[in-house]
Amino acid sequence: MNFNSSEEHILIANSAKEFAEQYIRPHIMEWDESQYFPADVLHKAGEMGFMGIFIPEEYGGSGLGYHEYISIIEEISKVDPSIGLSIAAHNSLCTGHIHYFGNNEQKKKWLPKLASGKWIGAWGLTEHNTGSDAGGMNTTATKDGDFFVLNGSKNFITHGISGDVAVVIARTGEKGNSHGMSAFVIEKGTPGFSSGKKEDKLGMRASETAELVFDNCRIHKDNLLGEEGDGFIQSLKILDGGRISIGALSLGISKGAYEASLKYAKERVQFGKPISSFQAVSFKLSDMATEIEASELLLHKAAFLKNRGDKVTTLGAMAKLYASEACVKIANEAVQIHGGYGYTKEFPVEKFYRDSKLCTIGEGTTEIQKVVISRNILK
Repeated sequence: MNFNSSEEHILIANSAKEFAEQYIRPHIMEWDESQYFPADVLHKAGEMGFMGIFIPEEYGGSGLGYHEYISIIEEISKVDPSIGLSIAAHNSLCTGHIHYFGNNEQKKKWLPKLASGKWIGAWGLTEHNTGSDAGGMNTTATKDGDFFVLNGSKNFITHGISGDVAVVIARTGEKGNSHGMSAFVIEKGTPGFSSGKKEDKLGMRASETAELVFDNCRIHKDNLLGEEGDGFIQSLKILDGGRISIGALSLGISKGAYEASLKYAKERVQFGKPISSFQAVSFKLSDMATEIEASELLLHKAAFLKNRGDKVTTLGAMAKLYASEACVKIANEAVQIHGGYGYTKEFPVEKFYRDSKLCTIGEGTTEIQKVVISRNILK
């Protein structure tokens, strides 16, 4: 692995940083407190090339690799993890699924709109009664001539209301059969396709999370991604890359919380000294810095393998597991370093603390990452 970033990589990271400072930072708490999803900011991110990061240029994307992808998500998440989450979900889930498993006609139809940010994407796998047990889904797609008729619902869907198009996994075979589910692309406005309840969340409040509802929703077979019955297998591969996304989101939270804490510890004076001079605080900062370095190395090793076309199931799970757990710990310590001020909305660490927990849950819980890792190392 080459640890030296190219000039292009540095420029891309700086452009993401400038974007976040200009378009996101002034509105962070306003969006958080009102749970407002700023779709216009995602459209602007599309103009910057951040909504189709690894999509080839022939389909309107930026044609970049996973190292650049990690840096973009990290820089935006250092400012507001909610927006980092939305951009990551759009890229790795909906857009990524069409890119990796769609045919050329499907790619030409949907990817340019998604990669440009003109359209926002959603991805539906999880249901009310299925979290980690996605194979037990109840949403069905029944064949009717050249169409599939979908019935059921999905929940905890990023952009469930504002998304212009969704990739949805539905059961086309027997429940529990890993080859009994298929993936469909469904555009907003399709009869029988609607949005349901919007979730009122602890953190990531500017990233919209809601239900998708299907009531005799007729989808033409041309909207089927890949072969019938391949949807669940496709989803597992999409989640391999998605875990790198959540790891990058976690890294951004960690760095944001750490940098705020480092600044505060140098400025805050107690007993006539900056609190950074006290071992109790300096040791916290040293642990935070070390965990950030470890997270970054795991993520970029996974990115290296992903760019090369290698399987990243195990390393992606390791990177997501470590980075997400580290960001919760770092955000917690950041609040502690800030003391009473860390518990107020006047300082940014309160929000990092609330936002961090999602990283240990979304796209596979910490426990599921351990299942994935243990299965692979024990083969």
